[in-house]
This record gives sequence, C-alpha cells and structure tokens, in this order.
Amino acid sequence: MIFTYKSCLPGLCQRFGIRALPTLRLLMAGLCTSLLLGALLALTSLDARARTVLDLDTRTQPVALQDWGDYWIDPTGKSTAEQVASHADMPWQPTRAAAIYPVTAGSAMWVRFTVPPAPDAERWYLEVPYPAINRASLYTPDGADQWREQRAGDLVAVSQWPVPHRHPLLPIALSAEQPTRYLLRLENGHAFRASLQFISEGRLSASEQRVSLILGLFFGLAGLAALVSALSAVSLRDSAYAFYALSVALLGLTQASLTGIAGLHLWPNSPWWNDLAPCILPLLTASATLLFISAAVALPERWQRLHRLIVGLALLGVLLAAALVWLPAASRRDLFVPNLWLLRLSGLLLLAWAWRRGDRFAPWLLLACLPMLAANGWSLAANAGLAPFGFLTRYGMQLSVALYLPVVMLVLMLRSQHRRENTRRIQGLDRVDPATGLINGHVFAERLLRMMARSERLNQQSGVLLVELANTEQIQRDFGGKAADELPLRVAERLLSITRVIDSAARLSDRRFAMLVEGPFSAADAAALGPRIVARCMMPYDRLHVDCVAQVRVVYALVPYRGADAQDLLELLEDRLAAVPANSKRAVFALGDISAGIPLQSPVLRKTA
Repeated sequence: MIFTYKSCLPGLCQRFGIRALPTLRLLMAGLCTSLLLGALLALTSLDARARTVLDLDTRTQPVALQDWGDYWIDPTGKSTAEQVASHADMPWQPTRAAAIYPVTAGSAMWVRFTVPPAPDAERWYLEVPYPAINRASLYTPDGADQWREQRAGDLVAVSQWPVPHRHPLLPIALSAEQPTRYLLRLENGHAFRASLQFISEGRLSASEQRVSLILGLFFGLAGLAALVSALSAVSLRDSAYAFYALSVALLGLTQASLTGIAGLHLWPNSPWWNDLAPCILPLLTASATLLFISAAVALPERWQRLHRLIVGLALLGVLLAAALVWLPAASRRDLFVPNLWLLRLSGLLLLAWAWRRGDRFAPWLLLACLPMLAANGWSLAANAGLAPFGFLTRYGMQLSVALYLPVVMLVLMLRSQHRRENTRRIQGLDRVDPATGLINGHVFAERLLRMMARSERLNQQSGVLLVELANTEQIQRDFGGKAADELPLRVAERLLSITRVIDSAARLSDRRFAMLVEGPFSAADAAALGPRIVARCMMPYDRLHVDCVAQVRVVYALVPYRGADAQDLLELLEDRLAAVPANSKRAVFALGDISAGIPLQSPVLRKTA
C-alpha cells in the first residue's frame, strides 16, 4: 500500500483536532522562511567560510597572505597598536592577493593576521615586496599586553632595519603549539599594490641569488656602457657620447633606487634621500636622455630654435627635480608623473621628427626605446590593476634597459664611423674627386713623380695610362643628359675594378681618367691592359640601356720614358690623345707609336720620337 501526505494528513489532523488546509499552509510558509534565512546567512558568511588558511609550508613558497588577514585604513594615521587591537568595532575588510590599497599621505593601513601553529625549525619572514614603501611596522605581542615593533621602509635607514634588504623583510616568530597574532602598519604617500607574503630563510637565500644574478648583469652592462661612452666622448670629442654616458649613469642610479639596491648599498644611512631618489632621479634621467637625443640627431645643425626648446624642457626637468625636495610627499606624485611623461614623449617625438626628415639613425634609436616604453606601460597597467603583478612588473624595466643599451651603443658606433668618413671626405676634397672618389690631377702628378723615381731606383718598369671617354655627345643625343652625366661615374667604377691595391686611378677632367700601374710592368702587360680596359668599359651597365656603353681610348707609356720627367710625360700622353682622329677605329695607343700615320703635333712628341 502506498501512503501519501494527501491520504495521511487529513486523518492525522482529524485525530488531533486541527484543520488540514491551514496547517499545511503554515508548514509550507515556515519551510520557505527557513530556507530564505539560511540562504541569507550563507551569503553573509561566505567570506568567512571562503578564507584561505595560512599554511607556512616550506615546499610551496613564497606563501601569500591572500585573504587570511584583514585590513583597515586609518584616515588619521595616529592610531596605535594597542588601540587597533582593543577596538572591535573597526570596519575590517579581508585582504586580497592583487588588491590596490588606497593609502594616501597622512593615513595608515593596518593589517591584522594570525599565524597558525607551524613547525619552528626554520626562520620565517614577512615580505613586503614594494621597495618604495615609506614605512612598514610589524607589531608582535610580547605576552605582557604590549606590542613589540620592527620597522623598515624608506623613512627608516636601511642599516637600522631588522634585516637590511632591498625591500622590507620582517622576521616573525612561530609557535608549534599555539597561533600568534600580528599587526602590520603600512604608510605610503599614494596607493600601492603589494602582495604580502611569507618566505623561509632557506628559500630567501636561493631567491636572492637569482635576483642578484639578474641585477648584477644589468648594472654591469649599464656601468660598462657609461664608461665606454665617457671614454668615447673624450677621444672623439662627441657631445652625443657625453650625454649618453650621463644618461646611462643616471638610468643605472634610477633603477638601483627603484629596486632597493641603492638604499641597501649606496646610501643605507640616508632615509631622507632614499625616499626622494625614486622621484628625483627619473626626472634627471629623462632630461639627460632628451639632451642625448638632440645631440644624436644633430638637432643644433638641423633646427637651432627647436634645439633651444629641447634644452629648455631638459632644464625644466632639472628644476622640477630640485623643487620636489621642498614639496610635501603628498604633492610629489602629482607633479612628478606628468612631467616625467612629458620629457619621455618629447624625446620620442623628436626621434620621429628626425626620422621623417631622413636621419638614418633616428629609426634605430626609436626602436631601442620601444621596449622601455612597453615596460613603463606594463608597470602602469599593473599598478592600476589592469595587468598581473609578477616578474615582468618587477624586473621588466631592467630587461628592457638591457636591450636598450647595446642597441644604442651600436647606433652611436655606426654614427661615429659615418661622421669620420664624412670628415675625411671633406678634408680630402682638395685631393679626391668628390663625384667618383678617385684622386685628382694634382695628387696624380705627385704619385707619378714618386713612381718614376722608384722605377729608376729599382731598375724596373711601371706603367702610366690615360683613358678618355670618346662618345659622350652620342650618349647625350641618344639617351639623354642624365645618362651622359652618369656614364663617367660608371667608367670610374670599372677602372677601380681593374686597379690593384698598389695601383692608383685618377680623374683628370670630366671625360679623362688616368692610371698608375706599379712595376715590374712589361710592354706585353701594357699591351694587354689597354684592350682589357676598353672591353670592361664597353660591357653593359646596370639600370642603363644595353647600348648605353662607354667607348674609351687608351694611351699608355712605360716609365722611365726616354729621360722625360713627370710633367713632360703627361704632356706627351695628352698630346697623343689629342692627335687621335675622331673617326679612328683603334682604341689603344702606345706613346711613340706612329705606325698609324698620326701626325706629331707636339714639339715634345716630335723630339722624343
């Protein structure tokens, strides 16, 4: 037999003398009310039941506090540990691993947490991984209703910290039998994001070795770049190297300050400067970098007025850095951040301006700055809660600077080489033809004189050749003036391809070239070299019509030549070229060769013949 509440309930109600329908409604209403109250209680106590238990396990480190603790913002900043511990009506909130705590100047943040019983075989520390925090004070009860304080932070000399370190590291006492209560007081001039965590002494040593390796490589690279740049500035007398050395030195100090290395090693007894350095040094670095960019793209030569504006911005950064010393801590960030980004963006815009106007090194400098810009953007996003706070946030800037330094050094080296080449070209304009790079007639005459003297002293023969371009008018008529202007440059290129390292090639006029061939050099060699030059010049040229080739005539002589000096020999060669008929089918002539019926117009030529 199957029983239901519909069959049983009327009998029961009749037996006890109550009406079935009102009773059923009353029971259902009570059940719904109980379920609703239970759900509300579950929702209100969700945070308490969802708390992550703090477990100091040496196998999983560092151990984050997560939501095990509670925090409260003291707007006055004057509450003591005894007051905070005794007042139970404070609006405590659970801590969170990635929270941004709204601490401002004049206020303080209190964190309370309890460390459960844990093995005390190894020493543990509370780590506040934020080197720029003003003050971190850890209060531990001493058993007599008193709180023992340990202090760290920028406003406390690092040498007086319980454990001198890059960031606050506060020892905690563990008990294997009973939990231990702690209060942590944090002060800072602005909101910050730092995940409180616990780390054992053994794990701390291994972690610091890895961090020391990364930071050691970075500061070693920065120091090397600054030293090489300073030496290059002295030896090359280049202001770009000088400003770069200053920029790198300040950049290294800035990163040392931001990572806590400077407070630990450079100024451990100066809390005043340790607090100011993270604001002042970045402004000085940005100003020096702006001056470096101006010098690297030769802005004083390009646009003097814009250069003065850049210098004014750099001086403004220096003045603002000096003004931060006298400003209260609450106002520093409002002045520091926008002006720092103004200087940085000015440098990027200056590089883009130089790139647009054809500077060959500006694109590479701009590319080198992109990793630093990305690292700054990531850091801002992480501090705003838009990106995870991890390894890239802590050391991304150092990695980007490690990419920036060698790229800029390479660009400066290429820039110096280019400037030296330009200087040599300018200084050699009186000795070199600027269009072809060949030596000019004056230098050619000097080298011919020395070659003739060497040939007589060593009792050997050398060669001298004159090469004349004979079809310039025909090229201009058939292919235009541009091809006619370009053809002598192509002839010079072909002559250089034939010339040995010990030989010389010269440009004597628009259509006439010359070569000096060091001996020993025989008549057979000279007879073979002339046709080779003619054949090379008649080969097609790249980007020119296949019929646009150079027709040249070559006159050569062996030296010493019948007692003639250098000037007489040049006159003989020029007269021989002038005596060649315009319709001559021959292209190579030896000096003194009159078998072709060429008239001897020059008295010198007739005398030597």
